[in-house]
Amino acid sequence: MKKFILAAFICAALPFAAFNYAQAQQNAGGGNVKKVLTVYYSYSGNTAKTAKQIQKYAGGDIFEIKIKHEYPSKYDNLLDQAKKEIADGFKPVLASKPGNTGNYDIVFVGSPVWWGTIAPAVSAFLSEYDLSGKTVVPFCTHGGGGISRTFDDIKKLCPDAKFLQGKGFNRSNASENEISDWIKSLNLN
Repeated sequence: MKKFILAAFICAALPFAAFNYAQAQQNAGGGNVKKVLTVYYSYSGNTAKTAKQIQKYAGGDIFEIKIKHEYPSKYDNLLDQAKKEIADGFKPVLASKPGNTGNYDIVFVGSPVWWGTIAPAVSAFLSEYDLSGKTVVPFCTHGGGGISRTFDDIKKLCPDAKFLQGKGFNRSNASENEISDWIKSLNLN
């Protein structure tokens, strides 16, 4: 008798479950749910914090770009090295690599602003991974100097990608609401 009641309950619940799933798919863009990846490099943790909040609101996977030879811990030494690497077009060797970026439809790309552009680690990543046909959403953190040419340089490294409006965040006051509102404004579905 218990098996009969359980079977009757499951049969009665199936149409309801199918309806909810179909409704959820319809609300998410007609069944075509986009896969999202947030990729970022962070030296001091500011860009990492922002990337994690972006991933919280945009969903999907997250990947931190790491390089084999870390930058100096003394800030003045970092500035000297970064300035030289950017001037030389140097691309550091990546220590880790994400899985197949071809599996994603939307890729958020984040970097601190160094000397008016992306960190060399992000340049190395974008040079190694083809984001053609993807929707790229750039973001950056800065110390008050703005985005400068950061997003233009990302676009140069992804010439065959579609771009959505990027966002620069002042590292000292980027709020979770600001990030959430920006993600909502992108209409990712």
